[in-house]
Amino acid sequence: MSKYNKTNFFKHTYCQFEYKELNLLQEENINFKSKSGSSYVYTEQGVYRYSNHWGRVANCRWKLNGIPKYQNQNYYVGYAKWTDFFSLTSEEKLFSLKVNFETKKVIIYKPENSSKEELFDLTVIFKKKKEVEEVFKNTKWMQYYDEEVEVLQEKIIRRILTSNKSLREIKLELS
Repeated sequence: MSKYNKTNFFKHTYCQFEYKELNLLQEENINFKSKSGSSYVYTEQGVYRYSNHWGRVANCRWKLNGIPKYQNQNYYVGYAKWTDFFSLTSEEKLFSLKVNFETKKVIIYKPENSSKEELFDLTVIFKKKKEVEEVFKNTKWMQYYDEEVEVLQEKIIRRILTSNKSLREIKLELS
């Protein structure tokens, strides 16, 4: 596992920043300002980022957690510890998905060491997240089955989370 710091955290990484109050950053403390207008303040433990764009950032995927209601092009401050950064190309199986069936939200997270959940590398977990979101979004084809849509969704999603099969393969198994 790579160690990240102010010289390499922006190179092909995945990170979940935590939302912080806007007044935490002062202009005189800024260590770096990007061409796109994002500002960075480095600490011994991590980095503050002030930006109006999150998600795919250059060659990284940076998510902002804890925001009451995210609106694109609004500026927010996020903080991440250096240990929260992971290589996008790493094949380490460290991640899982949390699925809320009521709100139909899917979150990538890194479980504690004692977790018994299936773990996947970042490439696989992004694919699985997309498949779960597709199951929530596209339900028209499910009407042809005898089960209720919600029951079928949960069955399919649990299969996505516990197997190495694609959504397509799981759909074929249903027939």
